[in-house]
Amino acid sequence: MAGARIVIVGGGFAGFHAARRLSKLARGAGEVTLINPTDYFLYLPLLPQVTGGLLDANRVAVSLPTTLPKVRLILGDAHHVDLDGRRVEYVDPDGRAGDVAYDRVVIAAGSVNKLLPIPGIADHAHGFRGIPEALYLREHLTRQVEMAEETDDPEERAARLTFVVVGAGYTGTEVLAHGQVLTESIIKSRPRLRGETSRWYLLDTADRVLPGLDPRLSETTDRVLRRRGVRLRLRTSITEAMADGVHMSDGTRLATKTLIWCVGVRPDPFVESLGLPTDKGRLVVDEYLTVPGHPELYGIGDAAAVPDLTRPGEITAMTAQHAERQGKLAAGNIAASFGAGKLRAYRHHDLGFTVDLAGGAAAANPLRIPLSGLPAAGVTAGYHLLALPKNRASVAAEWVIGAFMPRQPVQLGLVRAAAVPLNTDTPDLPVQSR
Repeated sequence: MAGARIVIVGGGFAGFHAARRLSKLARGAGEVTLINPTDYFLYLPLLPQVTGGLLDANRVAVSLPTTLPKVRLILGDAHHVDLDGRRVEYVDPDGRAGDVAYDRVVIAAGSVNKLLPIPGIADHAHGFRGIPEALYLREHLTRQVEMAEETDDPEERAARLTFVVVGAGYTGTEVLAHGQVLTESIIKSRPRLRGETSRWYLLDTADRVLPGLDPRLSETTDRVLRRRGVRLRLRTSITEAMADGVHMSDGTRLATKTLIWCVGVRPDPFVESLGLPTDKGRLVVDEYLTVPGHPELYGIGDAAAVPDLTRPGEITAMTAQHAERQGKLAAGNIAASFGAGKLRAYRHHDLGFTVDLAGGAAAANPLRIPLSGLPAAGVTAGYHLLALPKNRASVAAEWVIGAFMPRQPVQLGLVRAAAVPLNTDTPDLPVQSR
């Protein structure tokens, strides 16, 4: 790999782990460059705990310069790849254009919120893809409870204490679980709200929560949420969103000031700019993670349509589990392309999932063994501590403190609504995380 120039676009799970392994394999013989709009890797699975006030945002943000000291970091958004000239063009945070040459390039641009053509969604809903959204949502939930306490209008109070999450997948379910625990803890600390409770709704067009996961995980999650009073509206979606409420497909209207959009993700629009074949918006690659006809070009994570060799004819799901493993494999295959090591096809069997339901509750199926209650919570916590590249001790410490100390809900005004638009395709609006 002597003299090799390797450029990675995107520092999410796929890009981060590709860069990390490549820096070890190169051993200084080649240059590894990572282009990312932030100087941190976001450990997305713990982001709901930031909204819930259980973790500080710094705990889920892993410094790229510190963790990847041998990797050159370019802060910026990549917007074009010159396939003939082998250069990646980008724009830095100050709006200045730049470019970097490559011998191998890895497309790991990740994903963005998936929007649907529903009136009012882009104007009145907020997604959940990065730290700004998590901080905004925490302050928004706190503000709604505080304003509910101040009003003497029962209708306004009910609307402010009503929260709607659309999308009962992994993210939506965990955001709801932590959001509900937060709002209930605030309500209990407010004398004027004595006897009140928050009303959380979880909507999905599927017939069960966590539709993409093991049915046993769905059953456990369904049971926990219903026991807490969550209103599950399955086979239901939003038909219109307004500033003061939502219309649902079952004909009912809910008065609310909070609409959280977690219906899923789609590949970053950067993939389309490549002008190469795509499958469901994801860059077409072979089982070795290379683009057909372009052996110097690799695609991994949410940005790539990687063949699932364990399920012929399908492509791998857009999960952190796949992204991390594809990043590591891409690094090995890039090294092999320079004569160091053996080329390998991507083949990964599902090792199970964990779902954090807050308040000491969880659902998990490690190695397809269904767990609930404290065993599931223990497995979930252990998995995250092992998967975190850094900050393990501080995360564990905050968990211990959070188990004995009440949460301190305050509004610091760090993130305004305009800074976290649901639609991040607008050129003038920065994408906060990938």
